[in-house]
Amino acid sequence: MNVLLVYAHPEPRSLNGSLKDFSIRRLEAAGHAVQVSDLYAMDWKASLDVHDSLDHEDGVRFDPSLASRHAFERGTQTGDITREQEKLRWADTLILQFPLWWFSMPAILKGWVERVYAYGFAYGVGEHSDARWGDRYGEGSLAGKRAMLIVTTGGWESHYGPRGINGPMEDLLFPIHHGILYYPGFDVLPPFVIHRTGRIDAARYARIEDELGQRLDTLATTAPIAFRPQNAGDYAIPELTLRDDIAPGRSGFAVHVA
Repeated sequence: MNVLLVYAHPEPRSLNGSLKDFSIRRLEAAGHAVQVSDLYAMDWKASLDVHDSLDHEDGVRFDPSLASRHAFERGTQTGDITREQEKLRWADTLILQFPLWWFSMPAILKGWVERVYAYGFAYGVGEHSDARWGDRYGEGSLAGKRAMLIVTTGGWESHYGPRGINGPMEDLLFPIHHGILYYPGFDVLPPFVIHRTGRIDAARYARIEDELGQRLDTLATTAPIAFRPQNAGDYAIPELTLRDDIAPGRSGFAVHVA
């Protein structure tokens, strides 16, 4: 299996750095091919702007989606974007590893998504009609691939529980799981989350490595989150709302999981 690990932490000697190195060793020992995009080490440019198109004309109004579409179609994207898209095409499984900062991924990783997920590559794909609304949410250019998050947070597990002050972890990660990963077609695996990272001793670190190793060993067989496909009949089109007979009386993120 080909695995792409996109890693976002600025300190190689951090817990995240140690776990990244462990994941690479574990995956390669199991016979998998691994590529790593270490965004801080790469000095990844996070901002999407006119400079992402090699043929942008000075003085012309910048439309991010239109510029992305034209650059992708014409082959005039910058080399860093094209290389990351090639890695995604190559990968059978994508792992995003990051610390939860201010209830989301670090800005550098969000910038990777915004620039690499070009129009025509990860969105704006497929037919739009009365029967379907593009190839997305379970379909798309990345369908058939798997994805998993490795997330660290300083808060206690209870802080992210069903009644925790920070909100349920599954809700906080929903925009990433459902929007960034499921939208272009990935089968999204349950995340591997490490809580209370400031309180990790040698014994707990060994347990974390063991648990993470088991998740890495089962990347190909772990059942994905059962998100509802957009074009399979659960949603009215073009409204893109759940049919009245599905999860009646309920709302919120959870209704989009079967």
